[in-house]
Amino acid sequence: MNMVRKIEMALRACGFIVFRLADSLPPPDNIEYLLLQTSYGKHHWTPPKGHVDPGEDDLTTALRETKEEAGLGADHLRVVDGFLQELRYEVQGRPKEVLYWLAELRDPRTAVTLSDEHQDYRWARLEEACILAQYNDLQDTLRAAQTHLQAREDKQ
Repeated sequence: MNMVRKIEMALRACGFIVFRLADSLPPPDNIEYLLLQTSYGKHHWTPPKGHVDPGEDDLTTALRETKEEAGLGADHLRVVDGFLQELRYEVQGRPKEVLYWLAELRDPRTAVTLSDEHQDYRWARLEEACILAQYNDLQDTLRAAQTHLQAREDKQ
């Protein structure tokens, strides 16, 4: 008997943990993270991210999705070296992988322009960002970003 085994491919998404540095506060309290609130489902908060299109590399996906969802293009962002987080979880019973790079908003005053996929956005310091994020793995990713940025600051 010839059995065909169905291998379920994980959905793959890529995005950025986007942050800006507030001039009015000293480090590390000056780091604010961008979170977008979805206009669908349970209206959860997430960094900009989206599915990889066929033939597209991961970093290109992260840039495209950040531009589509928040209006922030490659010219607005400075990708931080040495940070890449991979999250794995299930969505409606299907495996999903999400890759996040870390990117600084070059000009902290740059406006965010939401797509129809999101109904609100917020710049939040780590503690508030983790409360908004709700999911442990995303909270851990935000904390890892903060640790990475603080270590970088300490070297300067």
